[in-house]
Amino acid sequence: MAHSEHGTNQGVQTDGIEAEVGLDEPAVVPITPYLGIDLDVEQWRCRRCGEELDDATENYKHGLLVNERDPSEIHRPLIGDEYEYTYSPDSEWCRILEYYCPGCGAQVETEYLPPGHPPTNEIQPDLDWLRERYMEGDT
Repeated sequence: MAHSEHGTNQGVQTDGIEAEVGLDEPAVVPITPYLGIDLDVEQWRCRRCGEELDDATENYKHGLLVNERDPSEIHRPLIGDEYEYTYSPDSEWCRILEYYCPGCGAQVETEYLPPGHPPTNEIQPDLDWLRERYMEGDT
């Protein structure tokens, strides 16, 4: 099992899939392959290493490391550098943001945004509903 910087077991396997959570372990509900919500403290948590990321009522991306990349680094021109137009998004109109867990470095998310646009907040969990389902054993 992985240990956080606080030295507590997080019930996480090394392959990134959450292990069984014991009675003394935090109630981590899986949300994505790399993100879970610890219902006991209402925190986003990395499912790979157990790192606490941010308040679960906020955008999880605020607790992650961000790498901004030029689209031409990822989308190499398929028709050659000598052409004015390629299949790569224009870097003046698009930026690529890669989000990484600060604890283990796992890439959690990638998004394409116009420059200056804030990170999207596509996951807004209903914590009360999740807590009810968790208590009923439906997770």
